[in-house]
Amino acid sequence: MEQKQRHGCVTAWLIFMIIANSLTAISYLFMGDAISQNLPQPIPQPMMMALIVLSTLNLILAIMLFQWKKWAFWAFAGTSLIALAINLSLGLGIGTSLFGLTGIAILYGILQIKRDGVTAWENLE
Repeated sequence: MEQKQRHGCVTAWLIFMIIANSLTAISYLFMGDAISQNLPQPIPQPMMMALIVLSTLNLILAIMLFQWKKWAFWAFAGTSLIALAINLSLGLGIGTSLFGLTGIAILYGILQIKRDGVTAWENLE
């Protein structure tokens, strides 16, 4: 059986996602109060915990995508929708809140990059 390969850009993006979601989780965990002060209204503690859980889950999902799991892409879409709902409930504008969904579109587009004539999306299990 031939080993699956992904384009370097796909690998780079997945590594970026792992780093970004790690930093996001750490930021919410240790600097949540500072983040909260820069928003239109403070983030209630349950919402802050939800954001920590979502960013940690996204870290795990990025690792699962690295391991060729297609379900992780769909789970990312789900966590993005949950984040959209949280952002709207926190009073962020619709434009800012919807901007978070662009990450799913970018991820899907990057997964379409071919290596040896096969996309990373086609290699996902």
